[in-house]
Amino acid sequence: MSKHAAIESDDAVAERTANAAEQVERLTRWRDDFPTPGVRFADLTPVFADPEGFRAVIDCLAACAPDADLVAGVDARGFLLGAGVAATLGTGVLAVRKAGKLPPPVISREYTLEYGTAALEIPGDGIALAGKRVLLLDDVLATGGTLAAAASLFTQAGAEIVAAAVVLELTFLDGRERQGDHPLTSIVRV
Repeated sequence: MSKHAAIESDDAVAERTANAAEQVERLTRWRDDFPTPGVRFADLTPVFADPEGFRAVIDCLAACAPDADLVAGVDARGFLLGAGVAATLGTGVLAVRKAGKLPPPVISREYTLEYGTAALEIPGDGIALAGKRVLLLDDVLATGGTLAAAASLFTQAGAEIVAAAVVLELTFLDGRERQGDHPLTSIVRV
């Protein structure tokens, strides 16, 4: 697939999504009370370590915005997704980092997690983001704070979020409600 991919049939899209969803459901490892008591953690590491699973996820995510100029992956598993999707689309990739990992100047945004607070950052210079069409990726959508904060960073930098996508959405946490007007795709919703 490239930035100039042909429009696909609904059947092709449904088949690719179903294949990716089957891989995610088969390979995801669930852990209760991690990283804190009361949180049920979805470990997607086995999905990414499996060649068929990883390829299915990357192909599905890449189809969300084949016309994106830039793919942004949210710290840390989003880095893996972002690199794979950017290579598939023939675009660049930008890592959305946790606070304190990039040299200044940075654009920073604080947000709340289901188990605390954090901040995300992107470079404040050195990368021309104004006018870029960005596909934003993360592994899991829980309460929605991380993805919303990342989208806000790019909007502040003058970029346009053309789509956001995640591998797994925890629907009971209502994270989708915190997202903007851009399309949001989840491969698996639980």
